[in-house]
Amino acid sequence: MKANSKDLSAGLLFMAVAGLFALGTLELELGTPLKLGPGAFPLLLAGVLALLGAIIVAQAFRHPVAHVMTLPWRGMALILAAPVLFGLTVRGLGLVASIGLVVAVSAFASHRMSLRLAVILIIALTVFCVLVFKFGLGLPMRLVGPWLGG
Repeated sequence: MKANSKDLSAGLLFMAVAGLFALGTLELELGTPLKLGPGAFPLLLAGVLALLGAIIVAQAFRHPVAHVMTLPWRGMALILAAPVLFGLTVRGLGLVASIGLVVAVSAFASHRMSLRLAVILIIALTVFCVLVFKFGLGLPMRLVGPWLGG
């Protein structure tokens, strides 16, 4: 029986993440039904996520897709690289340049992105992140890092 590969992979991913969260609760006390411990709620959420994954997997077999799906490798690679890039550059470049770089990399994960829209996104999201994280939350982050003379 053929399955919808998008739904099948999403459901299996949900179930794998749920399994990892459930493993993370093994060292936490579950408590009793009347007085729940710190591990009860994460375990419950892991169970709900696993159930949702199982439902999605079942739907994959109920509604198969005839065409073969190709994976958007460029988009996946750029989106996965963005947070790593931020972590590697935020101390050296500072918040402004790191956010701008990450937004630029993430923006071009889509084939439909234009240079004009990317520049608008870079400026808007950089300003937003600086306002939220530096001024709103007061995080002790340099706006311009030592790699840029800050």
